[in-house]
Amino acid sequence: MSYEKLFTPFKIGKMEVKNRLVMSPMGTNSALANGRKTDNEIDYFIERAKGGVGMIIMGCQPLNEKIAQGSMEGYMDSFTVLPSLTSVCDGVHRYGAKIVCQLTPGTGRNAFPDTLGNPPMSASEIPSAFDPNLMCHALTKEEIAQMMNDFKFAAGVAMDAGYDAIEIHAHAGYLIDQFLSPVWNKRTDEYGGTPEKNTRFAKDIYHAIREVVGPDVPILFRISLDHRFNGGRDLEYSMKILKELEKEGIDAFDIDAGCYETLDYIFPPAYLGESCMSYVCEDARKAVNVPLINAGTHNPDSALELIESGNADFASFGRALIADPMMPKKLMKNHSEDVRPCLRCNEYCIGRIWNHHTKLGCAVNPQAMEEVRFKLEKTEDPQNVVVIGGGPGGMEAARVAALEGHHVTLFEKEDHLGGTMGDICTAQFKSNIKKLTEWYKVQLSKLPVDIHLNTTITGEEDILKTCDAIIVSTGATPFIPSISGIDGKNVVNIVAAHRDESLIKGDKIVICGGGASGLDGAIEIAEEMHKDVTVVEMLPEMGKDVFFINKISLFNKLAENNVKLMTNTKVTAIDETGLTVEENGIEKHIEADTVISAFGMRPNTTLSDLLKEKYPMKTRAIGDCDKLGKIGEAVREGFYAASSLD
Repeated sequence: MSYEKLFTPFKIGKMEVKNRLVMSPMGTNSALANGRKTDNEIDYFIERAKGGVGMIIMGCQPLNEKIAQGSMEGYMDSFTVLPSLTSVCDGVHRYGAKIVCQLTPGTGRNAFPDTLGNPPMSASEIPSAFDPNLMCHALTKEEIAQMMNDFKFAAGVAMDAGYDAIEIHAHAGYLIDQFLSPVWNKRTDEYGGTPEKNTRFAKDIYHAIREVVGPDVPILFRISLDHRFNGGRDLEYSMKILKELEKEGIDAFDIDAGCYETLDYIFPPAYLGESCMSYVCEDARKAVNVPLINAGTHNPDSALELIESGNADFASFGRALIADPMMPKKLMKNHSEDVRPCLRCNEYCIGRIWNHHTKLGCAVNPQAMEEVRFKLEKTEDPQNVVVIGGGPGGMEAARVAALEGHHVTLFEKEDHLGGTMGDICTAQFKSNIKKLTEWYKVQLSKLPVDIHLNTTITGEEDILKTCDAIIVSTGATPFIPSISGIDGKNVVNIVAAHRDESLIKGDKIVICGGGASGLDGAIEIAEEMHKDVTVVEMLPEMGKDVFFINKISLFNKLAENNVKLMTNTKVTAIDETGLTVEENGIEKHIEADTVISAFGMRPNTTLSDLLKEKYPMKTRAIGDCDKLGKIGEAVREGFYAASSLD
C-alpha cells in the first residue's frame, strides 16, 4: 500500500506542515519541580521529529504551578523554563517538523482539593468529579481576568522559546470544556446560558493569546466533540461551539471524543478497536472550513483512509509514536512491515503515570523516554549468545543482541515463534498483539539470527558450554488445580482453546478464572463465536489484574455480549454435564458443554534453574520463567538482558 497521500504538505493559517501526520499531545510526567523540561523529555520529542512526523503538539502546559497541581508536565509562569523549551523547539525544527505549545488553565472540577482543603475551581458551583459532596468554586470575573493575563504571559514564553503555534486545551472535560458545556456551566452572566455565551471564556483566551502572538501565528483549539455520556455535550451542540470559535478566528480544530466520565475514550484501550473517534469528523467538516486534526487509535491505514475521505486534514498518532518514533519514515519508504505496533495496553504509558506517579514508558519500546541512555550501539567485542524461548522476551533479546553485533542463536521448542503471546492473539481486539508477533518475525528475518524451531533444549548441548551468554525465556505453563474432573474430555485450558477453537464444543461455555485472560476469552467466544458464556471467579472482583481505564471498555464489552459473571464462586468439581461451584457458601451446578480452565499460569523454571546452577556466570532468566508478568515486562527484560551484554 502506498501512503504517499500522508506525506503531502498542508497549511494551518500561514504555517505549512510538511505532512499530514501529527503527534498527539500527551503528557510525559517528567518535568522538574521548577517546571523545566528534563533532558529525557527533550530527547524524546526530538526523536519523534527525527522519525519524520510533520507536527508535534506537546502535552498540556499548565499556566502556573498552582494549576499544575503537582503534575510533572512543566508550567509556563517563569522565564526560567525558557532554556529547556528552546532546546525542544530547536531540536524539533532541526528535522523540519513544526511544534505546538498546548496551554491549559487546568482540570477544573476534575482536580483534587489542594493541600489546604480548598475546592477545585470550575465554571459554576457544581460537584467535584472525585468528591460529589464537595462543591467547586465558581470562577469570579476578577479571577477570569487574572487568568487571561496568565495566558498572555505563557504565550509570550512560548513565542520566545520558538514554538510555531499555540493550542488551547479545551479537552476531556477540563476547565475550558466545563465553560463550553451546559451540563457543567450553570452561569447566568455573560459566560453562560447559551452556546454563544458558553464560548465567551474560550474566546477571551483566544484574544489574550492573539494579542501576544500576533496575526500570523496559528492558534489551534483541542476539543472533544462528543462526551459520550448522558447529559454531556453531543455532536449537535458541539457544532454550534465550533462555528462560534471559527468566526472568532481559531485557525484549526483538534477533535476527538470522550471526557473524564468516559475515561476509556481519553486513553482508548484495544477493546475500542481502530480509529474509534474518526466518526466525529464528518459533522465537523460540514460545520467549519478551517483545518481539522483527528486523534483516536489511528493506524497508518485508517489515517490514510481519513485523509483521502477529506473529513480531516491531519491524522494524529499518540501511543503509536511512543511505540515507534520512526513510523513516518518507515511508511515514507514503503516499509510498513517494519512499523512496531502499539498494543494499546495502557500499561507503561498512562499506567506508569497514573499508578506509579513516574514518567511515561512503553510496553513494546523500552527506549521511550530513554532515547540517549538506552541507545543501541555496535559492540567492539561480539559474543556468542544463546536465547532459549521464542516468546516476546526471547525475540526482543535476540533482536537487540543482533542489532548490537553479537552472534545470536535462538532455540524454540514449538514450530513457530511468538510463545503464549502468539497463541492468545486470536480475538479481533487483539489484532495488534498479532501484529507485534509478526513484527518480531520480520525483524529477526532481517537480522543474522540463527533460529532453530522444533528444538527442545535439555541443558546438555555443546553450544551451551561454548557460548558466552545464555538468555532463558521459557515462559510459563497453565496452572491446573486439584479439582475433581479437571482432566475431563470437556475441559480445555485457555491457551489450548486459543490454539484450536474446535476444542470449544457446544453452546454453553463456562470459563473458570476471571483474570484478564479469562475475561478476554469470554468476549472473544461470545462475540465472535456467538456462544453463551459464563465466567466464574473465586475472588470478589473480576479483572483484578486489568488497568482500571481498560476495565471500563472491558466490562462494557462483556455486558454488550451478555457474558454472565459470577464472583465469590469456587469451582469444586467438574463432570461431563458441567461444573459444581460454591457461590457465597451455597453449592450449585452450572451446565456447560465446554469448561475452559483459566486459573492462571505458573513460571516454567525447570530449565532456567538447571542452567543457572550449571552456568551461573553467563545465564540470565527473563520474562515469565523468572517472574509472571505481562508482555511489556517480558519485552523490557529481553531488552535489558541483551543490551547489557559486555
